[in-house]
Amino acid sequence: MEYNGNNLIELGYRPAKWFKEAIQYINENNLDENQIKAYLEQFRQPEPISLHEAPKDFIINIRAEHESENDNVEKVIKTMNVLMKTPTLVAGAIMPDACPTGPEGHIPVGGVVVAKNAIHPGFHSADICCSVMLTDFGKIEPKTVLDTAHSITHFGYGGRPRGEQMPMSQELMDSFRENMFLNDEKLISIARSHMGTQGDGNHFLFVGTSKNTGNTMLVTHHGSRAPGAALYDKGMKVANRFREEISPETLKENAWIPYETEEGQSYWEALQLIRNWTKENHTSIHDAVLNALEIEKEDRYWNEHNFVFKDGDLFYHAKGATPLDDKFMPDITGPRLIPLNMSEPVLIVQGVTNERNLGFAPHGAGRNFSRTQHKKSLAHKTIEEVFAEETQGLDIRFFSNEIDISELPTAYKSANNVRAQIEEYGLCEVMDEVMPYGCIMAGDIQKNAPWKKKKKFRKA
Repeated sequence: MEYNGNNLIELGYRPAKWFKEAIQYINENNLDENQIKAYLEQFRQPEPISLHEAPKDFIINIRAEHESENDNVEKVIKTMNVLMKTPTLVAGAIMPDACPTGPEGHIPVGGVVVAKNAIHPGFHSADICCSVMLTDFGKIEPKTVLDTAHSITHFGYGGRPRGEQMPMSQELMDSFRENMFLNDEKLISIARSHMGTQGDGNHFLFVGTSKNTGNTMLVTHHGSRAPGAALYDKGMKVANRFREEISPETLKENAWIPYETEEGQSYWEALQLIRNWTKENHTSIHDAVLNALEIEKEDRYWNEHNFVFKDGDLFYHAKGATPLDDKFMPDITGPRLIPLNMSEPVLIVQGVTNERNLGFAPHGAGRNFSRTQHKKSLAHKTIEEVFAEETQGLDIRFFSNEIDISELPTAYKSANNVRAQIEEYGLCEVMDEVMPYGCIMAGDIQKNAPWKKKKKFRKA
């Protein structure tokens, strides 16, 4: 009788790519029952890893201060209760700026989860190493810095055009080529063209003055752009292959790469290289502004708030949470930064690990409502009216020249409430504040997106 896949399934094997090769070998060699069992042992997988029966404990550092926040807080706690059943997780926390990112079980913004010997690409998402950098420009007019920065930075889709690109270091390019996830010439080409760019969404270039010293400070907020998104896609595919083999019950979005595997080691190295790229990206913009003004920086510090941090065999995944503990950052250069919204100060903070924070603080103000919901709530006003009301006294610019009301202050949670809960839960200490002068953001880049222009042209 010809051996087939149903025979393998009857023996307890899950359909897999090796079925075809094994069936061919068995039939060509006319193996008997005992020989078949001995031969197939090499393909036997361990029992699937099940979800935790009950969610692992997590710390709640958020509460609704207003009825408009009730739904948000309930959804955050519900999604964490599903998420914390993921087999690798041992601890978690949610911050005062938490908000859901999708269906139940997805890690929320403002969430921190700790996994043992596992890296979860879905927990850092496509915007790997979203981060903030501050440079102290000393005693110089904020408008001068903002005007100069506006002429240098780049928001929106894609990278910089040829002739306007900022160089990516040769050392970093060489390191990309040595990594199994980043050794991709198309990815490296994209990384080169995206150097010195800030993207869209909630990313910004902010200028203000120190409450303590009066010095003018520039703060940028963005992540790893297209090269980070490309790494995320590759990481999710590898993680899902492991999930299908070792834990099919786990949600696809929560799949992980075991750290002890070759893929795990290489992915961890790739994350560090993308981190270096992102820091270099921030630095390129800041240094270009300094050079244009022919001045030297007085101080600079930087921290990511959307990344994975390693401590022994524990991997701390922060989806929008600011690392405080020095062990998480190998290149400490100063305190940490928490931006709130364009009309509020950027907080300069410090802190240590305590019983509530797992070594992290909030990363910003978060949202109570989606962008679409927020826009609908303001439909009775014109865009210009909303802009005038919410940016009074500030120099607010949109790179695309199209106002995005989903990034104006009322789109975010109350900054006062977030600050109050930081203090109430003892998450960190505010050392200084960068008082707002002005800000540049991408704006509504969907309004005149290139594909929409092409569509209009075709119709015409």
